[in-house]
Order: sequence, then C-alpha cells, then structure tokens
Amino acid sequence: MKKTLSLILCLVLTLYLAPRVSSAPSEGVSTQCKAAILIDAETGTVLFEKNATEHLSIASVTKIMTLLLTMEAIDGGIIKLEDKVTVSEYAASMGGSQAFMEPGEVLSVHEMLKAVAVASANDGAVALAEHIAGSESAFVDRMNKKAAELGMNDTLFMNPTGLDDDCEPYSCAGDVAKMSRELLKYPLILEYTTIWTDSIRNGAFGLANTNKLIRFYTGANGLKTGSTAKAKFCVSAAAKRGDMQLIAVVLGGETSKSRFEDAKAMLNFGFASYAIYDPGKLSAATVQVYGGKEEGVVPMIPSEKLLVEKSLLSSVSSRMEISPSLNAPVEKGQIIGKLIYESKSGVIKELPICSDRAVEKADRAFIFNELLRSALGS
Repeated sequence: MKKTLSLILCLVLTLYLAPRVSSAPSEGVSTQCKAAILIDAETGTVLFEKNATEHLSIASVTKIMTLLLTMEAIDGGIIKLEDKVTVSEYAASMGGSQAFMEPGEVLSVHEMLKAVAVASANDGAVALAEHIAGSESAFVDRMNKKAAELGMNDTLFMNPTGLDDDCEPYSCAGDVAKMSRELLKYPLILEYTTIWTDSIRNGAFGLANTNKLIRFYTGANGLKTGSTAKAKFCVSAAAKRGDMQLIAVVLGGETSKSRFEDAKAMLNFGFASYAIYDPGKLSAATVQVYGGKEEGVVPMIPSEKLLVEKSLLSSVSSRMEISPSLNAPVEKGQIIGKLIYESKSGVIKELPICSDRAVEKADRAFIFNELLRSALGS
C-alpha cells in the first residue's frame, strides 16, 4: 500500500508542480466564431481560448472520435487496414457528406479511412463503427466511454457521424482539443488527414479533402472539418512546424471561409509566440542509501519537452536538486529531489525526481549474512 501511495504521490506532484506557461499576450488573436481554443499538442497547454466549455453541436468534427477508436482498434490488432468492411443497408442510407456506398458493397478499412478522413463520408463512418463494435449503438457507447476517459466532461455523442437533424449531440472546443490531441498520438492517422486528393474503388471515385488548410497552410496535417445547420462551420485544425504541433479548434463559424481564417489566426499566433525547449536525456548519479539491503537507488529523471515563449527560449536551462543520501527504508517512487527549469524570468517548471526502487531496512540477520559472505569471499 505504501509503495502504491508513493507512486501516486509522485504522479500527482508531477502534475501539480507543472506551472501554466506564462502566456504571451493573446489580445492580437481575433476570432469570429462562437467558440475556439488553441493548444500545444505536446504539453496540452492552452494558448488561447474563447467560450471553450460552451455546449455546441460539432457536426462532422465528431468523426475525430470515430477515427480515434478506429486507430485504437488497429493499434490493438483488433482490425487491420486490409480487412474487408461490408456496407450495411443502414450505413448506406446516411445522408450528408458521403461516398455513395451501396448496401452489400465491400471496401477495405484503408479505403474507409480515406473516405472518412478526407471526404467526411457519413456512410463510411457508420460502416466502420458497425465493423468495429457490431452496431452503431455499441460504437457510440464506446465513444462516450472514451470521452469520459479523456476528461471530456462537456460532450455527449449520439452517433459516429455528427449528424444532428434528429438528435442533440454536443461537445465544446476544449473537449474537441482533447480528443484531437489523443488522435495525434497515432502517427498512422496523418497518412490520411494530410491527403489533399485521392480516390477509392480503384480510382473510380475521387476524394477531395474538406480541410482546405491542408493545401493552403504551411505545416497543416489535420484533422477534421464539420458543418450542419445547427453547428454552422467547424474545424479542428492541426499544424506542425519544427518540433511544435498545434491544434486550433473553431466551432460555430458563420462561413466556411471564416472558420479557416479563425484557425489560421490562432495557429499564426501560436507559431509566432512560442517554441519548444527540448532538454534532451538527463541523468544523475546513484544516491547512496544507508542502513538498507541495497546500497543505493537511481533517480528517475522526468524527461519532457517544454513550451516556452520565444523570447525566453535562449535563456532556458535546467538543474537538479537531489538528496545526497537517504536512510532506509526507501519506497519505490519516493520523491528524492526535483528537476527545475528556469529562464531569465525565473522558474518555469518544477518536476519531482523519484526513486526507481524500494530499499528495505537491513535487519540483524541480513547484516550478519552480509558480513559472513564478505568474510568467506563470496
């Protein structure tokens, strides 16, 4: 129990001690939409937000969760890209954006992914959902379960498409950013979200990406657009330049053009104002433990990149403060020091350094055995 509590404490302090990045002024970011948010995908840091928790329809941006569950299924070996998916009559009946799939038509998971990620095909989204979970309703249950796991507390999915004519699904800009960040953890998805034009059915059906930023914004690599009468025009726009991956979410844009303009305004602000500091691999010498069954423990040094204001980047440095020695017993995960990142403006972030193992206190029997073994030269 003590070991478990020590590990939990170390994790909690890692999160608690992580300060919020001192934001550069964001007054220069102007958006026309109902709600928006800009985050750094590496750290999850919010760089700009506007009505980020307001409940809104998100239209086909919903398919980010559909794609996320598909990526999980592929990564887990449950399905493969070459698997064949049979289109049900129900899937084929979807309106809105579609790839005009026929009941009984068979397409590979790979083709379905292209249809959904590039052309926002509702028929393809439902066909994938049925293939993965057995039914649309079972898949929606998984969508909401995953949303809960990600802390998407202002989201309710009702289908894998985002169609909202006959129902009232909702989410918010902040939650869309969370699931977008999770989707980007699967590099495979970028092979689909970065496609500008392609085709399925052996070239017989052309696909054009609904996300115009893919062609017209430097570094754009995803993720999903959406539009309905209720939701208006939405986009979760991802872009990467250098080591920095940003996600800009726009909900409730008045026009298709304005949603992309809002996304570009946020992305431009992020790339212009921030940079990634990579401390590289850090290590520290073994810390001696007195009175224990082992001589020492190895400090577990956190290794993560930092998002910092560009004006501070050249002055960022790191240092460690670690206990010179410890007395047994020592718990695995016990905090034995801290890693400090600082710049000319002061401390940026502090992270706990923890013990890599437990060391029990040496009792008399152990000490006697050690002395005997030393005397015998073994």
